[in-house]
Amino acid sequence: MHVIGTAGHVDHGKSTLVAALTGTHPDRLKEEQQREMTIELGFAWLPLPNGEEVGIVDVPGHRDFIENMLAGVGGIDAVLFVIAADEGVMPQTREHLAILNLLNVPGGLVVLTKADLIEDPAWLTLIEEDVQKALRGSVLEGAPLLHVSARTGQGLPELIAALSQCLANSTPRPDLGRPRLPIDRVFTLPGFGTIVTGTLLDGCLQLGDEIEILPGGLRARVRGLQTHRKKVTQARPGSRTAINLAGIEVQQVQRGNVIVTPQQYTPSQRLDVQVQLLPEASSPLAHNDQVKFFLGTTESLARVRLLGSEQLLPGQSGWLQLELNTPVVAVRGDRYILRRPSPGETIAGGVVLDAHPTRRHKRFDPAVLEALQNLLHGSPEDLLYQVSLTLGLTARSNILAHPHLPEQTAQNALQNLLERGQLLQIGAEADLLIARPTWNTLTEQALAELDKFHAAYPLRRGMPREALKSRLKLQPRPFLALLKTWLDQNLLNEHGTLVCKASFRVQLTQQQTAQVERLLARFATNPYSPPSSKECSAELGEELFNALLEQGQLVAVSSEVVFRPQEIEAMRTWVMEHLRAHGSLTVVEFRDHYRTSRRYALAFLEYLDAQGLTRREGEARHLQTS
Repeated sequence: MHVIGTAGHVDHGKSTLVAALTGTHPDRLKEEQQREMTIELGFAWLPLPNGEEVGIVDVPGHRDFIENMLAGVGGIDAVLFVIAADEGVMPQTREHLAILNLLNVPGGLVVLTKADLIEDPAWLTLIEEDVQKALRGSVLEGAPLLHVSARTGQGLPELIAALSQCLANSTPRPDLGRPRLPIDRVFTLPGFGTIVTGTLLDGCLQLGDEIEILPGGLRARVRGLQTHRKKVTQARPGSRTAINLAGIEVQQVQRGNVIVTPQQYTPSQRLDVQVQLLPEASSPLAHNDQVKFFLGTTESLARVRLLGSEQLLPGQSGWLQLELNTPVVAVRGDRYILRRPSPGETIAGGVVLDAHPTRRHKRFDPAVLEALQNLLHGSPEDLLYQVSLTLGLTARSNILAHPHLPEQTAQNALQNLLERGQLLQIGAEADLLIARPTWNTLTEQALAELDKFHAAYPLRRGMPREALKSRLKLQPRPFLALLKTWLDQNLLNEHGTLVCKASFRVQLTQQQTAQVERLLARFATNPYSPPSSKECSAELGEELFNALLEQGQLVAVSSEVVFRPQEIEAMRTWVMEHLRAHGSLTVVEFRDHYRTSRRYALAFLEYLDAQGLTRREGEARHLQTS
């Protein structure tokens, strides 16, 4: 799934374009409609020809609302960069383009709107040349440029086709099993309670999941999920998602909070980052400067600790340790923006290298600067962790070999990951490793599959192991290692080849209990000529009859004949004593002793043969001696 955003100068037609494409006007506030200007983020969705529904985030273009714009562009996969054909490149056009560059937005389309207002081809040529000049060296250099009129519909089909092609070439968001949703909107609806929206990153959310709201640490439950106003049971990475939260009041949540699954993320007030100062910045960035920090939908004041130099000039890059006024949820690789508090100005941006540095760095320590350089390209731990997330449950040797790291470096990094609990050892020999998010996901999937099985078949003791392995899409060795761990941790129980949740018990209803008692009374009346399997199934139903077999209340000696276990034991004892005393036993002798029919006698003696207790020679049975 994909999310795109708009960007561009105020009054260049971003919201009107979104309305023309989707039929939904993103300006929802009364003030926005009166002023004909986007103030807050707007949202809509667009069905593409391939059937995909794309979320659209419409951002403000006015310089006074640039910080609202930043809350909307952090999670987009592509941008519709809007420039009015009658005005061309304007101040916020350039600032928005600078922000897109700093956030490294993967790409997008350049849309010349209001094309119906231009009759002079020479003017359009001049505008296009100006646009191409402004885009040179940016993330949008070489992007398709389309002429569009939202009023007449000119160019809209071509725009949709170009957008489809752009997104088809984009890399899908990975599912790292660590759901993270930066909140961009909070509201309430009668009968539903608190609802939050945002773009889901890093993992999936399920209906009924317990979630944590950071940085405050409040817990809630997912009562409802929607994507593009459609109810779903699971929200996927990269989707625009609305979450109905149970157990949270609307005033307890705000934009900038982050929805996560518990114990997956820890907020931080100190970040190590790489920084790139814009060439257009009005002044250098100096040590101890105060800045506004923007990441996702989060905003915080921060103090700059400049590492390796006293200041950075416009256009230069370097290293910072940011001391934040409020905690943020960040991970390595996140992109961020810095602005001057007053007068407001976008000055820099870059990438988070370490979201949890353990100490304040010495500013001119060569080892610190070298470590930051290494982090920019990925630490050994980062590389191994990503490999583990990709490979799933796998051998230690596979993880060590994959990133092509020096052997000792890889061993040390792996040990660090194990000590931190980011990787877990599975299996008796502890040679299989798994990333904690993958372990959590597989465990939740196994329990969910068993929940569904127990709900569908409440009279069965458990699901066949092979069926569970198939549903989890695991190979035999990894599955058996995981199963042993689940059994050792008392999450599951095992009954032969069947597995069940540890808390599961077969429980009969009053009606079923009465049916079983009536049938067993018939067995007590005629213990050696009891009802057949067919009769039992007809009287109880197949599921209840099979439950008695699984519980051992009845034992099948053939496809047609069943006995109670006490009769099985009594007949086995008599046969063994008879054979020791007389050496042989015929079907007729067994039949006459128990005053039963040949069918029951033959079935039971063949049952003893199959168990290896007796062997048949002609018409007689003898003790099996070997």
